[in-house]
Amino acid sequence: MDGRIVCFGEMLIRLSPRLGETLQQASALDTFVGGAEANVAASLARLGASSVMITTLPENPLGHAARDAMRLHGVDVSHMRFIARGRMGLYFLTPGAVIRPSEVLYDRAGSAFALEPAPEDLDACLAGAARLHISGITPAVSAAARDAALSLARRAVERGVKVSFDGNYRARLWEAWGGDGPAAIRELLGLADIAFIDRRDIALVLEKSFDAADDPVGGDLACAAAFIAFPRLQTIAYTTRRAHAVDAHDLGACIQQRGAPAVTISPLTLSGVVDRIGSGDAFAGGFLFRLHRGADVADAARFALYAAAAKHGQRGDASFASAADIETLIRDGALDVRR
Repeated sequence: MDGRIVCFGEMLIRLSPRLGETLQQASALDTFVGGAEANVAASLARLGASSVMITTLPENPLGHAARDAMRLHGVDVSHMRFIARGRMGLYFLTPGAVIRPSEVLYDRAGSAFALEPAPEDLDACLAGAARLHISGITPAVSAAARDAALSLARRAVERGVKVSFDGNYRARLWEAWGGDGPAAIRELLGLADIAFIDRRDIALVLEKSFDAADDPVGGDLACAAAFIAFPRLQTIAYTTRRAHAVDAHDLGACIQQRGAPAVTISPLTLSGVVDRIGSGDAFAGGFLFRLHRGADVADAARFALYAAAAKHGQRGDASFASAADIETLIRDGALDVRR
């Protein structure tokens, strides 16, 4: 498939103490640049796709650092806006250890993106695009961000650009300004052909529980209901996770397609997990990349699962793995030393 993959959303700077430290005791913090859509854009570029990141950043060194981080990955940053108002959104991640889970603390109120998220020219941003990717975090940031996300997605559909949507429901962000999260997510799902959601997202927007009657993984009935509710939607992709410890997980994947049997990828056992933040974005990036290159759904699902698994071994938000890295993991496994 020809064309660029355009990602729209807020970028954040993450600050983290080292493993084994909490924020209260940390004397220094490591910094990383991230954001759901930015992570997908970075993953796509690293894998070899042409990706674009659309966002608004503050006109200061932190905003410039966020832009430069995307340049490092090879992402097109030509449609990023810089404004004098607002600030850089931050979040603090305290890594989990032993029985203490990881914990996220947001500090993003009044960010430049929250104040002025809308691109200056929707059509210019979508020129040459094959796909627009948005997550549910973006419309939750502010009323202006919700309106910008919906406007861009509607324009994409009008122009024949496909839309992918990652659920990422964040109740606290919606509550902070009194937004109707389920309503906005319903509209975005109605515009999407691919959705990275699971039964919890579907239950939220359809106001229906699937816990009692659904299959053990939690997909079949919920996805069937989503396909009925959203006629444009063709594919639902999600990972399955079983955590045995903070650093020991089993990670699998399932792809549901309209009118076709589900594709299930057996879980990978991940021991010694370093950082799971951004693994869902690596999964989305891997899946979109392989579909963009013409792969079938089963191939794309397997590639995406290994892309997500590889992210668990790397600190930071965005994946640095190349397509060759992922293909080597699939072919040779991950335990031998490469020389």
